[in-house]
Amino acid sequence: MNSAKRPEAVDEWIACQQILAEDHSIFSVQRLLLSAEVSGSITSAELLNLYLDFVERCTLGIIRVARSADSVEFRLAGRGAALLSFAAPLHEKGADTEKTALRISGGLLVQPLECDRGQLEFMVERSAAGTRLSLQLADFCPLLLGSRRPSLLRKWLYRLTQAYIHKAVTIRFLRMVYRQLTGRKLPGETVMIVVRKGENI
Repeated sequence: MNSAKRPEAVDEWIACQQILAEDHSIFSVQRLLLSAEVSGSITSAELLNLYLDFVERCTLGIIRVARSADSVEFRLAGRGAALLSFAAPLHEKGADTEKTALRISGGLLVQPLECDRGQLEFMVERSAAGTRLSLQLADFCPLLLGSRRPSLLRKWLYRLTQAYIHKAVTIRFLRMVYRQLTGRKLPGETVMIVVRKGENI
């Protein structure tokens, strides 16, 4: 995975940021920036559904996605407890932007006292210059960090496991989406951007 710093502009590449915010919640965003020549009318709801299917395939079925009218859950195959639980998807649509959000409601990977915050968002933003597809995890309080005052050891443990896996899977997913939309491999590099202030993780 190549990383480089460059100004954000609409071109064909993936942009990322993953930080520990001041309140010690996680903010992570991965964006696929598409040039104006790339056609496709993908919606944020379709982006969510593609992602849920991709998670099962990417993990070889180790993680199963359970969907109902009221919730979406990530579960380990053969086990009852959910790793992550979300409320039903919420959809917002504007003139040039649409978003589908999954609000975190619990799960084994979430700090027990922080189950009422955090969300995973799927966004599609269109302009004359091109289209930007984004996956954004915000206000997430992972169990691995332990509390709002995590130790250095816990930060490193989270960085080397859950944070790495989330970023790697999301980047692979966006590359797959690009192939589906264009019929070719993404030519651009993965670059680092700054959306929010915080400690890189």
